[in-house]
Amino acid sequence: MPCYHQARAVHIIQQLKNCKDFIFAISTHANLFKSGLLNDTITTNHLLNSYLRLRRIQYAHHLFDEMHEPNVVSWTSLMSGYVNMGRPQSALWLYTKMSESEASPNGFTLATVINSCSILADLKTGKMVHAHVQILGLQGNLVVRSSLVDMYGKCNDVDGARMVFDSMSCRNVVSWTAMIAGYAQNGKGYEALEVFREFSSYMMERPNHFMLASVINACASLGRLVSGKVTHGAVIRGGYELNDVVASALVDMYAKCGSFLYSEKVFRRIRNPSVIPYTSMIVSAAKYGLGKLSLKLFEEMTDRKVMPNDVTFVGILHACSHSGLVDEGLGLLNSMHEKHGVMPDVRHYTCVVDMLSRVGRLDEAYRLAKSIRVNPNEGALLWGTLLSSSRLHGRVDIAVEASKWLIEYNQQVAGAYVTLSNTYTLAGEWENAHSLRTEMELVGIHKEPGCSWIEIKDSIYVFYAGDLSCERGDEVISLLRELERRMMERGCVGGSTGLVFVDVEQEVKEKIVGLHSERLALAFGLISIPKGVTIRVMKNLRICSDCHEAFKLISKIVERDFVVRDVNRFHHFKDGSCTCRDFW
Repeated sequence: MPCYHQARAVHIIQQLKNCKDFIFAISTHANLFKSGLLNDTITTNHLLNSYLRLRRIQYAHHLFDEMHEPNVVSWTSLMSGYVNMGRPQSALWLYTKMSESEASPNGFTLATVINSCSILADLKTGKMVHAHVQILGLQGNLVVRSSLVDMYGKCNDVDGARMVFDSMSCRNVVSWTAMIAGYAQNGKGYEALEVFREFSSYMMERPNHFMLASVINACASLGRLVSGKVTHGAVIRGGYELNDVVASALVDMYAKCGSFLYSEKVFRRIRNPSVIPYTSMIVSAAKYGLGKLSLKLFEEMTDRKVMPNDVTFVGILHACSHSGLVDEGLGLLNSMHEKHGVMPDVRHYTCVVDMLSRVGRLDEAYRLAKSIRVNPNEGALLWGTLLSSSRLHGRVDIAVEASKWLIEYNQQVAGAYVTLSNTYTLAGEWENAHSLRTEMELVGIHKEPGCSWIEIKDSIYVFYAGDLSCERGDEVISLLRELERRMMERGCVGGSTGLVFVDVEQEVKEKIVGLHSERLALAFGLISIPKGVTIRVMKNLRICSDCHEAFKLISKIVERDFVVRDVNRFHHFKDGSCTCRDFW
């Protein structure tokens, strides 16, 4: 290139680096064409990146097509541009076209392509790209390997992520974060916390906000309040407390660990909450049956011109459902598209089915459920919701239809059989109930056993229904007998809903209802946790109505607060009552 053109190219490149004006970019494009400088790949790459920074992907692609010899930077830049524009599929298409060119992918190219696979959760293509990494000899590239860990995690292949992670001789905060997030996102909270402990022990780097958010989410899924508070301390030390993603994770964690007041405190410290923390707070209030607070938060959010999204509406409709606010919920559903530009989908209609079912409007709920087209995964929650409500309201006809759907599509099969059996039992249809139980035994269907757990000083104690070998078992049974005696003195006789034979979606009933897992956990908490400290019990299934009544009475007898997190929601027992107001 002549000196004059070289000097001009350097000048143009400098201008393009600072380009924030689309008109200037187009003008430069025209000048490069006239001067013949479009043949200079380096200069053209800078123009390409200017278009991409201005989010003009069509102009960038058109320029790319004009290039005589696009190099690896050209290909990688355009792929990255498509990813940033939310079009990862186009980035993968470009990668296949790149193989037909003379340009060879580098580490940044492969990291970009792997990121596209992560976004699409395309494990098949991700594995193919992983093979390319090996072929090209880039398996030692830290950026590429970290991207692979992230990709496998987001494709729900945590074993694949761990295999790549363990093979890394050098790791940074990004690779550790990817592994922790992979475990947390795939329901492996214990493993996520274990990797975080390893990171804290071996690495000199401080955790970033992405890592901390993943650790907090792991604590939330496990109900590990102590670990969550420790992580909150790390958040404060790192200066991330006001970060939207971290703050939202903290709001969710404290709520799921039975400390709703802490959730509110964290939320109110955020100066200008975006849709993410608002949605977390609305969902948290919903789980505690605080529907009116959720509505108040939603109103506050819209007054501040924060636009609700589809997840926000799932939360607010869930809140209305769990608080019996049917009119408000239906009004919100009708306003979604017209007022807020959000199109209702299966999740929102499932909330409405639940909402109508809970107040006994089962015929309307059933008609709505039948009118919705769903795939098996989406329909599992919809028809499972309808099945539970039909049992509670004694509607055998609807329970049969809901069970048939679930069994036909192989969704929640054990729960469907058991709930239908209990519906027959409560309706006095003993022969049908017995026949269904016999069919379950023949087919080999067994329901998930109920278990509860409690955290004390960062240790987890797990209890199973009827298991007398639990921690401090003799003391636990002795206390439960004493509590049962004191409840009977107050006129409490359990089993108003026939719990000796009904095992709904809670757990298999033992001969003694008092040996349900949540009661064992509560008794252990009473003898292990000092008075004045709230006892928090987590349960993998729904708390049964007899235990719910017992917990209300026990809270008054022993003058203590209990919080129970079951599969559906939270119950805060205090002074003989529950925050759910017996509506759950």
